[in-house]
Amino acid sequence: MSSVPLLPDRKRPLLFAHRGCSSLAPENTMASFKKAREVGAPGIELDIHVCKSGELVVAHDDTFQRTAGDSRAIAELTLAEIQAIDVGKGEHPPLLDDVLEEFCPGMYIDIELKTRKTRDDPLPGLLAEKLKRFGDRALKSVTVSSFNPFCLAVFKKLCPQVPTAAIWSADTEVPFILRYGFGRVIADCDYVKPTHRQVHWWSHFNFHVEGRPMVPWTIDDPGLAKKMLQLGCTGIITNRPQDLAVFR
Repeated sequence: MSSVPLLPDRKRPLLFAHRGCSSLAPENTMASFKKAREVGAPGIELDIHVCKSGELVVAHDDTFQRTAGDSRAIAELTLAEIQAIDVGKGEHPPLLDDVLEEFCPGMYIDIELKTRKTRDDPLPGLLAEKLKRFGDRALKSVTVSSFNPFCLAVFKKLCPQVPTAAIWSADTEVPFILRYGFGRVIADCDYVKPTHRQVHWWSHFNFHVEGRPMVPWTIDDPGLAKKMLQLGCTGIITNRPQDLAVFR
């Protein structure tokens, strides 16, 4: 397996603000990422899609139905159309470029690849190209993750110096074969991002033996955060970084 260190120069435990400080500002917006920085979070997590005109847009779902009442697919929208969408409090979906320019290398960033394709997907190549253009300021501050191990494996070949993580949960929307972490083998990833419900002493032992750190999601309770650290997790992902003084 790969052995790219997970942000070795960053203070432990790692703390990623999930879609920014999404408990205080609209998720995956510049306001949310700035709020995360304001409350002292050292890192952020975000999601990216490729839009119709080829740009990397920060958004979680395939559409903006949940956040803006707009059911059009991101893949069928141009950048101009996307930038006209209000996803809450006057905020609009940002480009990944905007986030990297603003927050790297001051904060570390987990970029989740959002795609269902298993082949001929432009997303991993576009991201690899972009990170290389940003150089060390991004390459030394970014991790890349996905529920889709095939997409992740392609990215890993194109940009092997960036640590990658397979994500999973037992949710029925996740293909059965990927619900318990098998995607890490397909992706040959460097660390793992299971849902916190699947983190136990034996999972820590297993991944420790494999040499893969754990960064579970999504944890908003300080007591649960402490439990995750006691179980050997390297960091966590949270909607409420403002409440997790254990990471200060």
